[in-house]
Amino acid sequence: MLKYIAKRALQAVPLVIGITIISFILIQAAPGDPFSELSQNPQISEQTLQDLRVRFGFDRPLVIQYLKWFWGMLRLDFGYSTSYHIPVITLIGQRLFNTLYLAVISLVLTWAIAIPIGIYSARHQYQLGDRIFSVLTFIGMSLPTFFVAFLFIYVASHTTWLPTGGVRDPIYFDMMSPLEKTWDLFRHLLIPISVLVASSVAGLVRLMRGNMLDVLKLPYVTTARAKGLSEFKVIYKHALRNAVNPMITIFGYQLSGLLSGVALTEAILSWPGLGRLMLDAVLKQDVYLVMATLVISSCLLIISNLFADILLAVTDPRVRYQS
Repeated sequence: MLKYIAKRALQAVPLVIGITIISFILIQAAPGDPFSELSQNPQISEQTLQDLRVRFGFDRPLVIQYLKWFWGMLRLDFGYSTSYHIPVITLIGQRLFNTLYLAVISLVLTWAIAIPIGIYSARHQYQLGDRIFSVLTFIGMSLPTFFVAFLFIYVASHTTWLPTGGVRDPIYFDMMSPLEKTWDLFRHLLIPISVLVASSVAGLVRLMRGNMLDVLKLPYVTTARAKGLSEFKVIYKHALRNAVNPMITIFGYQLSGLLSGVALTEAILSWPGLGRLMLDAVLKQDVYLVMATLVISSCLLIISNLFADILLAVTDPRVRYQS
């Protein structure tokens, strides 16, 4: 397994380099540059715009721009944001924690809810509980994320129980006690997490239910029951280990999609995270900020897929990786 991990790590190096090259070319191929909007301002002269392009290195050939950025990236220097006027690494550090705890908490809750419901529905196929959960999951799968977000905003704005944007109270947060600050953060987290969980849990429930139904029909499950094993051992010790294997692969992709998965929710709910930052960077053609977020997303994708493969080998002894 250690050889396999080392091999995957070495394979990731040219992959990340290739991603950065393609991304850099595509971003630079877009019409204009980060200072195109400033050209619409009559108070800013063309000479000023040219000086800005020289200062940020946009007057150099594309290859030189990329090599300079890549050398800085190796030293964890992702350049200077042209739209926020601060170093990119500082900007990402300010937003990263907001996205991580929003995404991780919602991911944990989604799986903690979906797996038990999927198992329950499979064990009680076509009974009342299964039919209720089936209707709810079909509704959840048919609603897009933005609609769910607007629905929560509508309810929250009419009940005034929960804030509909931001990460903390902009006025009174600094004057609160530690307990009050914790409560305020929880209130601001509740709607974004609810949106992300409601948008993701339905599909996982259907997948878990289908996997469990397939496994429960296999001969070894019938044999286990015939031997007199309790239903709990049959389900959770024998059937679940096989039913959860396809879900682990999905877990790897969901883990890698943490940044992109919360981007729309962050934009709608004014949550100051990396997803919203990435969207703003693309719209403003902030080249170095876009590249930094793409590198982080690519590394997260590679690490998540490797983690899913390792987890699959742990849960299923039949899986063996050859180096």
